[in-house]
Formats: sequence, C-alpha cells, structure tokens
Amino acid sequence: MSVLVALALIFAQLSLLAFGGGNTILPEMQRQIVDVHHWMSARDFSAMFALAQAAPGPNMMVVTLIGWHVAGWPGVVVASIAKFGPCSLLTGLVLQVWDRFKDHRWRRIVQAGLIPVTIGLVAASAALITAASDHEWILAAITAASAAVMIATRLHPLWVLAAGALIGLTGVGLP
Repeated sequence: MSVLVALALIFAQLSLLAFGGGNTILPEMQRQIVDVHHWMSARDFSAMFALAQAAPGPNMMVVTLIGWHVAGWPGVVVASIAKFGPCSLLTGLVLQVWDRFKDHRWRRIVQAGLIPVTIGLVAASAALITAASDHEWILAAITAASAAVMIATRLHPLWVLAAGALIGLTGVGLP
C-alpha cells in the first residue's frame, strides 16, 4: 500500500470518529502514525502536536504537519482532505436532521450521552500527549501544576503557556 493511500485511509477513518473535536482522536492518530506505520517517534508526534497547537489556525493542523512529514506536499493535500472532507460532509448532512428534531426527547438523551464520551476521549488525548512529552519528573510536575491552575482558576490559558515558556527558557527538563 502506498504511503498516500495509507494516509488517506487513516485520516478518513479518524475524520468520522472525531466526536467532541479533533483532539479526541489523538490517541488513535498517534497509534497509527507511531506504532503501526512507524513514520515518527512518540516524542516527535508530541512535538508536532505542540507546534500545531501554537500556530494560528484550526486546532487539527497536526494533520497537515503529519502529511508533510510523511510525504511532502502530496501528503499535505491527501492528509488534509482525508481528515477534513468526510467529517465536513457528514456534519452538513447530520445538522439538517439534527435541527429538524431539535424538540425531541431522544436528541437531548443522545447529547447527554455524548458528553462523558467526549470528556473521556479528551482526557485520553491529554494523558497520551503528557506521557509522550514529559520524559523528566520535573516536566510532569510542571504539567500537573499547569493543569491544576487551569482547573482551579479562571486564568487565561495564554498566561499559563507563557509561564511554561519562561520555565522552558531556563533549561528545566533538558537532558
């Protein structure tokens, strides 16, 4: 199977599984990219995800970066279309039905059921990225402290990121 076909299959499948946002598919994306196809290490995947999150634009820019890393410009095009195409079409179709049944009880039940699923998938994604990124105990402590601050306060996330960047400039956690 060619690399472009593999990219298309992986991201088309992930596109249709992304309930609650693109970050919910990160564990499976990493498994496919790192463990199944060995296109990069877990650490490289984590770094690429961080770079994509820091860049302006959609939060799933990591897909485009993975496409670039794996197959250059053809990889960018194939990965991006495969990831964003199927879910966009499905969302457009489902929204029409979803809006038509907006007053039905089953719709509220489905929405209530999707909330814990989404929370679990986002938590799994956070755990995966943390495990791949925090290779020193001090980095794990900084991540835990950042998460605690974000949960306990209404501090804007950019302040927490800025604090992390300043700590990173000191060289903490470097091997």
